[in-house]
Amino acid sequence: MQAGEILRRAAFNGLDRLHGGKLAKIKAVNKREIVEGITEEYAQRRVEMLLEHAKKHSAYYKDYQNARDITDFPVMTKMKYNENKDTILCHMYQDKKDSLFQLKTSGSTGAPFTVLCDGDKMNRVNMNFISFMELNGFRMGMKRGEFRVWIPGKNVISKWKSFKNNLIMIDISNMGDEALAGICEKIRKDRIQVLVAYSSALVVLAGYLKRKNVDISKWDVEMVFAMGEALPQKTYDEIREIFGFTAVRSYGNNENGFLACQVGDEDRYTVDLYNFYIEMLSLDSDEPVKPGELGRIVVTDYYNKAFPMIRYDTGDTGIYKEVTDGKGRKHGYFTEIYGRRGSMMYNCKGEPLSIHVFMNVLINMEGIVHQAKCIQWEKKRYELLLNADRTRVNEEEVVASYRKYLGDEAQIDVTYVDEIPIEASGKRMVCVQKCPDYM
Repeated sequence: MQAGEILRRAAFNGLDRLHGGKLAKIKAVNKREIVEGITEEYAQRRVEMLLEHAKKHSAYYKDYQNARDITDFPVMTKMKYNENKDTILCHMYQDKKDSLFQLKTSGSTGAPFTVLCDGDKMNRVNMNFISFMELNGFRMGMKRGEFRVWIPGKNVISKWKSFKNNLIMIDISNMGDEALAGICEKIRKDRIQVLVAYSSALVVLAGYLKRKNVDISKWDVEMVFAMGEALPQKTYDEIREIFGFTAVRSYGNNENGFLACQVGDEDRYTVDLYNFYIEMLSLDSDEPVKPGELGRIVVTDYYNKAFPMIRYDTGDTGIYKEVTDGKGRKHGYFTEIYGRRGSMMYNCKGEPLSIHVFMNVLINMEGIVHQAKCIQWEKKRYELLLNADRTRVNEEEVVASYRKYLGDEAQIDVTYVDEIPIEASGKRMVCVQKCPDYM
């Protein structure tokens, strides 16, 4: 469900272009069909076109020439994509890798992953994000504060780009009371209108605002947009109590874009069936579950022509249903989404850290660290489980990257494993809280 990089790219690679031309038309259609639904003919046509494209242009899928139905294709995971990325990439893009966009993520599962895409798909990522925002009252030109771990030299942007895109960088690498006081002052002083944050950051922010009885009467905030792991109901209710409106809960990932979003005060998540085909598969097999049953969320992306993503197992679980309205148009809804409820971690000072701190430290280790999980056993004692290439990994460098956020006093024990075990939720979590003082 992580979408930070999507948001960053949407903010810096196209929001200003959404005002006119072809992209504006696509966005208008996308918004309309999110609300009005799609026809069965559209879904069938898009699936067939994608499957034929993959069989013709991707070396990996040329072995599936006789496949006629999407269920004849394999279910793919991050690991499978990483292992076969060169053959999955379509042949007409093999010599154009440098010109393609990179949708890069470490993933909440702890598996670094990069998907290449062309300009059309990148434009659709931009459009997709703005469509969901506008359906919840967003207006072009509103000043947005984006909560994330901002790292100089990696994702920090220039003052000019920040000004041009009405975006304020709000760093959440430390969310202790002192840091939160500074964040609150920044929201007020910079007159931020939209808070875009991972759910884990909103949990801490809402708790702080309520605990400290912070006066927000002079704030200009009109919208709170939650990304990443599921926003707990308690925090959802606290935001409504504090701000007088409900937070917008979304679901997406860096590899595809925003997949679904709550619209208005609806409890369910409306799925973007214009861009994606959704399957719900059993937790222990690739058989479909019955409507309304818990299953693995498997996504087929219609529009990534460079790197076909067919039957991508996102690693998330949820409950999904499709309905056909009186006009014969199909709508998709997630009534529940699970799997991104990462345990809140604390540094040696007892200050809470976002789960995304632990995801960011892996981004530059793709191909070396395959999976990782940090476990906090005591206030200053942590264990780092590493599924890595032991001939290439620099253990001191990995430990130092974690200690940067945990603190100099952190005792970090490294344990090498062949696989990070799956949690009961169906996810391989990137951090787990086991300290009795914080449970």
